[in-house]
Amino acid sequence: MQDLIQQERFEIEVLDRLNTGRLLGNLVFGGGTMLRLCFGLNRFSVDLDFWTVKEIDPSTLFQKMQRSLSEFYAIKDATVKFYTLLFEVKSKNYPRSLKIEIRKQAKKVAFEKAIAYSRYSTTQVLLHVVSLSEMMKAKIEAFLGRKEIRDVFDMEFLLKRGIPLDAPPETLARVLREIDRLKKRDYSVKLGSLVDEDQRKYYVSENFKLLKLALREKAGKVD
Repeated sequence: MQDLIQQERFEIEVLDRLNTGRLLGNLVFGGGTMLRLCFGLNRFSVDLDFWTVKEIDPSTLFQKMQRSLSEFYAIKDATVKFYTLLFEVKSKNYPRSLKIEIRKQAKKVAFEKAIAYSRYSTTQVLLHVVSLSEMMKAKIEAFLGRKEIRDVFDMEFLLKRGIPLDAPPETLARVLREIDRLKKRDYSVKLGSLVDEDQRKYYVSENFKLLKLALREKAGKVD
């Protein structure tokens, strides 16, 4: 866990530097790291993900980001991909490298202002974040695409905060089926490496029972 604590400090530091450098004006912070740093998601997340909400010139943004990041960090990767801009940076002060991914295509999403903070850091960063309702939609889509247990964990977190499962019944039925296909290793290793021991034991035992009940109700599968 100590590496993950250090990684969280690294994330806050990079967010602060990008914000101070005025590089986040047309970007909105999203993903699991946003949920943790801005809304208290109780699992660690190790990347920074941004959505574009205004049309931008990807090449110009790429060059500005690369120039700014190189002032403070060693850049292990900087790539213009088909859908995203990808950076991977390393600092001598932290054990892990940090990936930063930015969606190139502008997307109309609801967003709001929030403060990113960590109990392991004294720095706080005010920035735009994807709304929780949009994050629920994104997490449903992500789980059906990559079948990663962390997305299920995030869905249940959002559900507990009162965010509805906004998807057609047939989509929610697919989500339920895929959750049932998760293996013990998904709970004990993949999720277990990102949460504290008490949470690990709970999810190995309970298997997202609150989320699964809500999915059954929404999908019309209550006995």
